[in-house]
Amino acid sequence: MTLWLGPHPLVLASQSRARQTLLGNAGIPFDAIPADIDERGIAKASGLSAPGEIAGLLAREKAAFVSNRHPGRLVLGADQTLALGARGFNKPADRAEAAKQLRELAGRRHELHSAIALVRNGLVLFSDVAIARMTMRPLTDDEISAYLDQAGDNATSSVGGYQVEGLGVHLFDGIHGDHFTILGLPLLPLLAFLRSQKLLTF
Repeated sequence: MTLWLGPHPLVLASQSRARQTLLGNAGIPFDAIPADIDERGIAKASGLSAPGEIAGLLAREKAAFVSNRHPGRLVLGADQTLALGARGFNKPADRAEAAKQLRELAGRRHELHSAIALVRNGLVLFSDVAIARMTMRPLTDDEISAYLDQAGDNATSSVGGYQVEGLGVHLFDGIHGDHFTILGLPLLPLLAFLRSQKLLTF
C-alpha cells in the first residue's frame, strides 16, 4: 500500500535541500521546481513589514508562479524570514555580511517565521505560518571567524548565517519551536491538510 494517494507527485516550489529532505523522509513524492521570482522586490512592493506576513506572501507567490506553469498540479510554496525585534534579515551576500549578522544575533533571541502555501491552478488551498524562537549564545569575533571557517559556503546559504541542522547548532543556547519550522517547512500542519484532502493513506 502506498502512502501518497495523489494522481501526481507534489510539486515543491523550492530548491532548499532541507525542505526536500523533510518531504522525502516523510514519504511524500515530489518534483522540485524552484520559483524564479524577485523575492525582495515583491516584499518591498507589498508594503508589508511583519515578518510572518512577508513569509506568507512569498510562500504564496512562489507556489502561484510554479502553479501557473504546471496546471492541475498541487504546488507547495515555502518561505522563511528571520526577525530580530522589528528588524528583518535577508540571506548574507558574503562572508563579511554573515559575520555582521552573527555579531548582531549573538547573545540575543530572534524569531524564525516559516510559511507554507498549497496552490492548484492559481488558487490557494491552504496556508500556514509557524514561529520558532532561537536564542544565540554570546560569541566573540574569534569564535565567529572560526565558525565561518568551518561552515564555508553554508554560512551564506541561509538567513542569519547559520544552518541549525549542521554546524550552526553550536551557536545556540536555546531553541523553542519544532524542528520542521526551524528548517523552513512546518510539516505537521501540511500533513494534516493533506490527510483532510484524502491524499495520504494515514
